[in-house]
Amino acid sequence: MSNQPKIKIMFILPSLSAGGAERVISFVSQNIDKEKFQPLLVIAGFKKDAAYDVSNVEVTYLNKPRILTALPSIIGSIKNRKPQIVVSSISHVNTAMSMLSPFFKKTKFIGREATVLSKRGNEKKIRQWSPFRLLPNGFKNLDALICQSQDMAEDMITNFNIPKKNIYVINNPISNLPEVKQTQPTTKIKKFITVGRLTEVKGHLRLLDILFKLDQPFSYTIIGKGNLKDEIFEKAKALGIYDNIEHVPFTNKVNDYISEHDLFLQGSYVEGFPNALLESCVVGTPVIAFKAPGGTKEIIENGINGFLVENEEEYLQKLKDSKTWNPKDVRASVYKKFNKDVILQQYEDLFENIVKN
Repeated sequence: MSNQPKIKIMFILPSLSAGGAERVISFVSQNIDKEKFQPLLVIAGFKKDAAYDVSNVEVTYLNKPRILTALPSIIGSIKNRKPQIVVSSISHVNTAMSMLSPFFKKTKFIGREATVLSKRGNEKKIRQWSPFRLLPNGFKNLDALICQSQDMAEDMITNFNIPKKNIYVINNPISNLPEVKQTQPTTKIKKFITVGRLTEVKGHLRLLDILFKLDQPFSYTIIGKGNLKDEIFEKAKALGIYDNIEHVPFTNKVNDYISEHDLFLQGSYVEGFPNALLESCVVGTPVIAFKAPGGTKEIIENGINGFLVENEEEYLQKLKDSKTWNPKDVRASVYKKFNKDVILQQYEDLFENIVKN
């Protein structure tokens, strides 16, 4: 056991509701080496909204509806706990921590970005009402910025003027390892599935256009909630494929659903690092996805765990492909790169190095 004092780290999130940032940060805070680190997870929101088990880390709920209203309490927590590192995730939280950074000279502030910001037009429209949007270069005071993909890193350097030396690319981890599916016999009805928010950026509408052109029997399961729901299902009715679709707004058995399907369909126009797609590969279900900005192309290996396509015509061709996939090979392709030991080591190396500088 090392005689070095533990590095005190405060992880900050708006809430623990279901989401990629919440899943990853809660996972990292619970699983980093407790011999080296003393983590504290600070949640601006409420315990009742927690979608993740965080029993393996000290948690403080500030019981505030927004990061803005939680800022006084966050400032008090940093003053009282005196962490060497503060880790935040999601861009408006990162901007808030950048604003606080100059007042805590002995603390290193690390942000973790969740998407390729310059490509998220709709998200920007939402953010324009945030006071943090008024700040010029909202990330400039962060000591480091974690990006989930190389595309995201390049976006931050090019469009947000973040120094390259402050950028660290750390992919999302495989946080649990369910049983890999068995090789399924070929059936007459192809079973497709998509998991994700029902929003424009996720591309459900163009997937419906593609499926409408598929001249073979299929079923399509959509898991997720969002403000595009009505438009998606009205379009499905108009195309005459509504009866082929099952909608599951929410389930805590996503892996079971994915395992029962032949292909995971991703229609996204941009992604951060798509957790649902990664989880599909983990259970052994291959993926068809567009070559969109973000981390998708760092996960998909053509012909090994799925296909990356350029356009809707190529997507349709791959839907018709009769390739037989080996679920164990699909899993192995992602496990070697994104298993939790690999990713946690990258986080720990960053934390140890940044306190030395």
